[in-house]
Amino acid sequence: MRHTGNCATAFRRGDSLPDKPLSIFITCEHGGNRFPKRYAPLFRDSRALLESHRGYDAGALEFARKLAQRLKAPLFFSAFTRLLIDLNRSPRNPNRFSEITRRLGRQEKASIEECYYTPYREEVQAELVRYIRNDMQVLHISVHSFTPTFHGKLRAADLGLLYDPSRKAEAEFCILWQSALRELVPDLFIRRNYPYRGTSDGFTRYLRDLFSENSYLGIELEVNQKFLSADGAAWLKLQQSILKSLSIIISRTTQ
Repeated sequence: MRHTGNCATAFRRGDSLPDKPLSIFITCEHGGNRFPKRYAPLFRDSRALLESHRGYDAGALEFARKLAQRLKAPLFFSAFTRLLIDLNRSPRNPNRFSEITRRLGRQEKASIEECYYTPYREEVQAELVRYIRNDMQVLHISVHSFTPTFHGKLRAADLGLLYDPSRKAEAEFCILWQSALRELVPDLFIRRNYPYRGTSDGFTRYLRDLFSENSYLGIELEVNQKFLSADGAAWLKLQQSILKSLSIIISRTTQ
């Protein structure tokens, strides 16, 4: 699914940030826990799993929509569960199919890929190509959320900024973004490349192989789901702080 807008500025700060027009691009690969009716029998006994972090990234699509609206940026998202097929896994990763769909036959898996996986990724890629051909640098923010505890261990972060450290423009942008967030909310615990590594298999990593860092910055924003279980004011404040910090860092890099 797609929401379109327009957000263009220019990076002019830092040795690693190219002096060329920047277009912000928002995606959300794990936005919902729905599934097509034809696959209802597969999920008949999986309600608890669908409602868990395995089913979707709670709150991610809500915030991705706010980001896109505030920044007037295009938004691509999926509301289907990652348990059907994981859009954030590369085409050769067998784990793109979950424990529920992994047992399906080759033909049925190919049908799922053809209907729900390939169109999403190809549409995003085609739009990126269109922007880059217009001599723009794309800042791709892929919005996710993470469960507060994993395998019984508490995750020690409120927000995570995931990127490839070998791509200097991505690293510099995330350092600046982290700094802006800390200025706004000193008690917010922001970590880089946590709770996952930005170089792990994912859509941004796949796209980095297609586009140079002079044209493409791929950053995954990870939000701790603990803010969703707190009062609504805490979740709203966090969203506003992230939005404001992103506006600040964009403003700083255009000076």
